[in-house]
Amino acid sequence: MTPMLRIEPQNKIEGTPASMYPLLAGLRIIDITTIVLGPFATQFLGDLGAEVIKIETVDGDMNRYTPPTTGPGLGAVFVNNNRNKRSLALDLKQEQGKEVLRRLLKTGDALVHNMRQDALDRLGFSWESVHALNPRLVYCAALGYGSDGPYSGKPAYDDIIQASSGLAGLTHRRDGTPAYHPTVTADKAGALHVVYAVLAALLHRERNGGEGQLVEMPMFEAMAAFSLNEHLMGASFASDGPTGYHRTLSQNRKPFATKDGWIALLPYTQTQWSRVLSLLGREDLTKEPWFANNAERSKRSDELYGIIAASLGSRTSAEWLAAFEKADVPCGVVHTPDSLLEDPHLKAVGFFEPNFAGENGIVRTLRQPVIFRGVDAGPDRAPPSLGADTRTLLTDLGYSESEIGAMLDKRIAAGD
Repeated sequence: MTPMLRIEPQNKIEGTPASMYPLLAGLRIIDITTIVLGPFATQFLGDLGAEVIKIETVDGDMNRYTPPTTGPGLGAVFVNNNRNKRSLALDLKQEQGKEVLRRLLKTGDALVHNMRQDALDRLGFSWESVHALNPRLVYCAALGYGSDGPYSGKPAYDDIIQASSGLAGLTHRRDGTPAYHPTVTADKAGALHVVYAVLAALLHRERNGGEGQLVEMPMFEAMAAFSLNEHLMGASFASDGPTGYHRTLSQNRKPFATKDGWIALLPYTQTQWSRVLSLLGREDLTKEPWFANNAERSKRSDELYGIIAASLGSRTSAEWLAAFEKADVPCGVVHTPDSLLEDPHLKAVGFFEPNFAGENGIVRTLRQPVIFRGVDAGPDRAPPSLGADTRTLLTDLGYSESEIGAMLDKRIAAGD
């Protein structure tokens, strides 16, 4: 029988905070990330029990100050991407700040960064340098573009990646105008790639003699795969094959207006389409030769969705939802960000209720959505104020009170 893997901390520092799930307890993540892509990823690792130490400049992550804010530099976007972390504020342009980070890296299991790689290299923290310090460390670089291609090193932000990956161009294919998704899709989808990449590399380390490795997560490649997944289509089998999934590119694929609002409706199977057309008084279409053929029916998505759009204005959303639910056809309400806060299901599962409510004026956050049944959950750690853990971490790394005071006075470090 293969023995169970046991991931042991390298140099456990006392005072590691409890977090929602202890699945990754014993792992230390050094987090040199800002904005959303990196912080969203490392927050998930923290939620699962890893100790995440967020390395910030002495002025802090930019999103600390993006309004609205509460408390000492706790902007709303920052709050929702940085729970279950400790904050160590350092000036990495000063040699003593670099030395602090070098000491810390020797105790870590993984480093996650989303800086431009050449900038981190210039600071002295290239993969080669860090690997020499700690051969067990997994080094995950969340980059704009893979280092092997001609775009390597170019700056990348969510809008740029949405455009270059073809995501924004999908709406151009549908209605003639490219558009960004009104959410930071590339950042958040990229963050999930970072999470599985780090976990896979840590598992590989445990199975292969404890050696760390360099992992790249390029946003451009990740989002190109995301965009093309169902749209590669005919190009999968021929160099000049047609791309684009007809159903999702239909101009009529959108929420449907009712007498008093909007609903979502997705009949997918022949049975579901039969039930919907019956409710709409269009049973005649179910007798057409093409109706029983999934491929042919999909080609008529514009026509079928158009029939739905033209029919739902006669009844209220509640009436249509009741009818479609009774017919067992997938349907749902169309929420806005405001109305989503009042959703009865999310309220019932406590989705918006932080167990650190009241700290720094925080009354609502978004909890870890994945639930691990049978695992005792501890409390989350509230997002830290800038440098909240600087003194503690510097002490644990062997610095004296006088050395810490000097670093704070010289702005090599910052903290309470």
